Amino acid sequence: MSAPVPKVGVLALQGAYREHAARLRGLGAPVREVRLPGDLDGLAGLVLPGGESTTMVRLMNEYALWAPLRDFHARGGALWGTCAGAILLAAEVTGASPAAPAQPSLGLLDVTVQRNAFGRQLESFTTPLEVAGLDVPFPAVFIRAPVITRAAPDVEVLARHGDHAVLARQGRVLASSFHPELTPDARLHELFLGMLG
Repeated sequence: MSAPVPKVGVLALQGAYREHAARLRGLGAPVREVRLPGDLDGLAGLVLPGGESTTMVRLMNEYALWAPLRDFHARGGALWGTCAGAILLAAEVTGASPAAPAQPSLGLLDVTVQRNAFGRQLESFTTPLEVAGLDVPFPAVFIRAPVITRAAPDVEVLARHGDHAVLARQGRVLASSFHPELTPDARLHELFLGMLG
C-alpha cells in the first residue's frame, strides 16, 4: 500500500491557481486554496501560481502573508513558483527596463529574476523544453514570462531557453518561468510532489 500524498496548498489570490489545483488533484494530492496565513497550517508544500506579480504583491500585503510564507518555508514547507510566482520567490527582482520600479519578494531562492523578459502578452509562445531528469521535452508555455539572469552556485538550473535559465531548484524551492499548469503534461507537478517531505 502506497503512502498517502501530503496535503498541498495553492496560493489563491489571483492568477492560474485553479489550473494548478486541478492538476495536483488529478495526481491524487489533497489540495487547499490558501488566502490567509492560517490556511498554511498542515500543508507540506505550496504553489505560487502565475498571474500579475504586482497585483499579487498588493494582495499579499493586504492579507499579511509575507512573514507566514517565510515561516512556512523555514518549518520545512516546499514552495514552487510559476511565472509571477517565480518572481515572488526570488532574492532579487529587476524590471524589463532599468526605469521599472523595484518589486518586493520573499527572497527564498538565491536568484535574480527579470520581469517580462520575453515581452508582452502578444509575444507569448509554447516551445519544447529540455528539462534535466525528463526523457522527453516539456511543452513550456511562456506568457509575459520572467527569466533567471543570475543563480547562486547552489541553485540547480534544470532548464534553459536559449541563454536564459527558466527552471531552477534550490533545496525545497522550485521556480519556473513558464506555465506548466496550462499543458496536459503533469511531470513538473509530479516533480514538485516528490519534493514534499
